[in-house]
Amino acid sequence: MNLFDIIGPVMVGPSSSHTAGAVRLGNLALAILGEPVSQAMIELHGSFAQTYRGHGTDLALIAGLLGWPPDDLRIPQSFEYARQAELEYHILKTNLGDLAHPNTVRFRLTGKNGASSEITGASVGGGSVIITDVDGFALEFTGELTALLTMHQDKPGVVALVTSILSNQGVNVASMRLSRQDKGGLAVMVLETDETISDEVIAVIKAMPQIKAVRRILRA
Repeated sequence: MNLFDIIGPVMVGPSSSHTAGAVRLGNLALAILGEPVSQAMIELHGSFAQTYRGHGTDLALIAGLLGWPPDDLRIPQSFEYARQAELEYHILKTNLGDLAHPNTVRFRLTGKNGASSEITGASVGGGSVIITDVDGFALEFTGELTALLTMHQDKPGVVALVTSILSNQGVNVASMRLSRQDKGGLAVMVLETDETISDEVIAVIKAMPQIKAVRRILRA
């Protein structure tokens, strides 16, 4: 346990789980999309769905999609800023099943340049979060470290080549998770790293013919 665990995150809002965690989930969803959000369908499950207005979860999620940190003083006015940014949003209640964490949200996002993504994550307490699904691929990462997310063709050597590129640039891999739907089809990889990944490294990985998309996700 560290000091952060005891006193909680620096934030604006009444609840670390429902407010600070919600902002961080929005931040991660924005990073995964890879461009500013133009449309957001936000589905709330469990406790999020029951108490989101009282705890400001809706305001916090939009603030996260705008790229703001959990301690941004504008969070109570995030709806107004979203309108100014031409971010169209809809917030709905849903049931994601008994296995979903009570503080779960599913984002269906469209970016200003046409990108789209579906991201599911949960706020698990004390401002900590976990992303559990990206575009139908089961994953698990927290945003506590810089991460590289790739969507790539499931072929031998792709993972080794990506990790080799990182190693050659002095980037140490702290953890790695892979998910695929069908053998030889599309796969998703999340590499959490101790160092920040440079634009040059991203460009080299993006140029690989097996790579369909790559995202650098900075610590949220």
